[in-house]
Amino acid sequence: MWSWAMHVWEESEEAIMWATKERGQQVEQNCENFTLLGKGVDFKGVVSFDGTVRVDGRVEGEIHTTGTLIVGEHAMIEGIVSAGVLMNSGKINGTITASEKIHILKPGLLVGDIRTPLIAIEEGSHFHGMCDMGAHYWSKQAALSCDMPPGLVAAAH
Repeated sequence: MWSWAMHVWEESEEAIMWATKERGQQVEQNCENFTLLGKGVDFKGVVSFDGTVRVDGRVEGEIHTTGTLIVGEHAMIEGIVSAGVLMNSGKINGTITASEKIHILKPGLLVGDIRTPLIAIEEGSHFHGMCDMGAHYWSKQAALSCDMPPGLVAAAH
């Protein structure tokens, strides 16, 4: 029964439209691979997906997808998240890596450290943590060549 329902859901183009928050936003998706962890689902462990994943339930552990992870308003995720694009309207507590973008939508809450080249935080949403947008890729030489005299070291207390 479940596989039949998922097969019908995966083939439905309405699934992609439903995945976006009716704000005029469009998410480019591959309709062939859409996974839903619906309301009432309580999952503990490691899950890996290809394509788009929408979570409306509770996940404790790890979620990995190369595509888009959509976290619904009622969803709660605790653990490690890795995705191409993260669109969060729910609650996430953990370490997040997005290879393309993180978008925190109202009333989303994200607590933890994130790594992404691009972030958008909508007014009314909340982020508490550290954000790494790739500065660690800069060479030490480029960082030190800011017209500082040789031997001078900056420190913060």
